[in-house]
Amino acid sequence: MKNKFDLFVPGRLCIIGEHSDWAGIHRMTNSDIVPGQAIVTGIEQGIYATVEKADHFIVESPLAMYHGESLCCEMDTDKLLEVAYKGGFFSYVAGVASYINENYHVEGLKITITRMDLPIKSGLSSSAAICVLVARAFNRMYNLHLNTMGEMRVAYNGEQRTPSRCGRLDQACAYGVNPVRMFFDGTEVSVKTLTVKTPLYFVVANLNAGKDTVKILADLNKCFPFAQNEIEKDVQQALGKDNVFYIEKACDAIEKGDAKALGQVMIDFQNNFDTKVAKACPDQLTAPVLHEVLKDETLNSLSYGSKGVGSQGDGTVQFLAKDEESQKAIIEYLKDVKHMDGFPLTLRPKKAVRKAIIPVAGFGTRLFPTTKAIKKDFFPILDTDGILKPVLLILLEQLVEADIEDICLVIGEEERPLYDMFFARLSSENYDKLSDEKKQYQNLLMSLANRITYVYQKERKGFGHAVYQCREFTGDEPVLLLLGDMIYRSNTSLNCMQQMIDAYENCGLPMISMHTVDPEDVVHYGIMHGQWENSEQRLLKLDEIKEKPTVDYAKEYLNVPTKNCDENYYAVFGQYILTKEVFDNLEKNIKNNVLESGEIQLTTALEQTRNDVGMVGFVVDGKSYDVGLPEEYVKTISTYNKI
Repeated sequence: MKNKFDLFVPGRLCIIGEHSDWAGIHRMTNSDIVPGQAIVTGIEQGIYATVEKADHFIVESPLAMYHGESLCCEMDTDKLLEVAYKGGFFSYVAGVASYINENYHVEGLKITITRMDLPIKSGLSSSAAICVLVARAFNRMYNLHLNTMGEMRVAYNGEQRTPSRCGRLDQACAYGVNPVRMFFDGTEVSVKTLTVKTPLYFVVANLNAGKDTVKILADLNKCFPFAQNEIEKDVQQALGKDNVFYIEKACDAIEKGDAKALGQVMIDFQNNFDTKVAKACPDQLTAPVLHEVLKDETLNSLSYGSKGVGSQGDGTVQFLAKDEESQKAIIEYLKDVKHMDGFPLTLRPKKAVRKAIIPVAGFGTRLFPTTKAIKKDFFPILDTDGILKPVLLILLEQLVEADIEDICLVIGEEERPLYDMFFARLSSENYDKLSDEKKQYQNLLMSLANRITYVYQKERKGFGHAVYQCREFTGDEPVLLLLGDMIYRSNTSLNCMQQMIDAYENCGLPMISMHTVDPEDVVHYGIMHGQWENSEQRLLKLDEIKEKPTVDYAKEYLNVPTKNCDENYYAVFGQYILTKEVFDNLEKNIKNNVLESGEIQLTTALEQTRNDVGMVGFVVDGKSYDVGLPEEYVKTISTYNKI
């Protein structure tokens, strides 16, 4: 449990699908109503805060916008609810705190808002951002074992205790600056992360005209749960069947990287909204200021499409600019000509994982005296293609198959000639003796040499120290880390490394591969605990990483139930995706001589990173094979190539 940490939670933008969250709730009364869907993303602007443990619930800020006001309340549900019912900024934080206090055993928090660049009342859900921030602060401080959806639900339930009563899609800011597809079926909410394939350059602007959101929601709610006339039927169709049609097209455009097609979907969605929904609340949704901006020829020449935001009306407008220069031009034009403040939101493809690290500098004492003659990463294994290969070559081939471009081997200074010899050209005499198939392998070895960078671990100070030697190689990009004494075999057409990379590029958080182990074996592994992030139960939002726990500790604190089994213990499968934050923590630990068992441990830095930015475990569909222990090596060579 940390006593102090920093948090950032972004605002959110509904790219498409407004109103469908609350409309979907009416399925509880009328099953003919189509479940709601929306595409929502966190934005680059948000709320920054420092969180500390305290006896009371305290929210304060040195920012001028808060005029020196603060909240200090006992952790008493009734007193917090009293603040929540009054409305205003502090009602949101108090509403969430009251819900937490009512449902969990916690003490207080002190939240200091240090920065806020999120516009207020601009359809970007600043209220939801602060609600998520409070939920996440309690979750991290008191280890409440909430996954992202759990934090979102706490934030929503807390906001429902205020006069605001916003919809379910607002709390999508819990998922960060990444688009998600949300589904609303009665009170059930589910989320699917979308993968951005090409940069999307949005501009969002306050129309400075004002709207009555309460009136809009009241008038549209009259159309549910049972339509009484043609107008109400049109509203239900627009927020139901039509909405799903546009969501499907928008998702397809995002995941194909077709920004022009996404812009057209925005235009079509707005036209449909104006035709079928606006007439249910004409005094607000006719929105003359919005439509004047949407029809502006200059703005249209710079964008692929545009539409209203949030509850629609004359509140906020969004544009999908054609490129980065057009994004800047739209912002300048809005300011100079329309006297409206616009700000950018750029959704970029997450950095692809194109680098890998394999530490192989260890002597291999458990395999002595054989390692006096041959390094363990050169131990032979009969591969599934029937060719006898060194362990290292099996790993390298799988990395190439997973489109890894650059590979860093951590070796001892004196070991470089061994690797140079392995990848070097054969003499003509020996090359000519090879079969055509084996000659291809010689060419492969020479080509692999071009992908490999060597770094030297001059001092043997532990696994974390070995990994840190690759800091410069990573260039702060995400990097795949493999263990040099493990090989992997997939159960699917994607090898284990590609499965990890694909999962990372969907969620964007540091990642540890996982597999289940028997309870009596937990003492040999790093064991992970957390909450499932998806219905397939392959992504686990981690809340603890415990190195070699006792069986009793694991049974009490580290069991992770699944749909198929009530008792599961997840150990490291042998693959990691590390981000800049992990290397930052390794650097701090090396400078401050933070040791465990006398060494710089990777697990320590991983646990620090989990606390700082979050981390997920990923269940690989495959099997890992150990070659670092004599008895395990024997098992591996007898089973690895068996189908």
